[in-house]
Amino acid sequence: MDILAALKREEAKLQKQADTVRAAIKILGGRVTSSGKRIGRKKRKMSAATRAKISKATKARWAKFRAEKAKGKH
Repeated sequence: MDILAALKREEAKLQKQADTVRAAIKILGGRVTSSGKRIGRKKRKMSAATRAKISKATKARWAKFRAEKAKGKH
């Protein structure tokens, strides 16, 4: 009976460790199955037109920044 009780204690200890690891995985990167596939959040998809729009706006902001910086030097 002593062996059975020791095995049950070990099982409880391992279960607690497994729960801790699952919680860490959930916090760090979402839920992951044993095969490595993510569960839950879907990857956001952005259209090519939207990416182009964002790129154009970013380039315009940087161009404005560089132009203002060049004005300050003269």
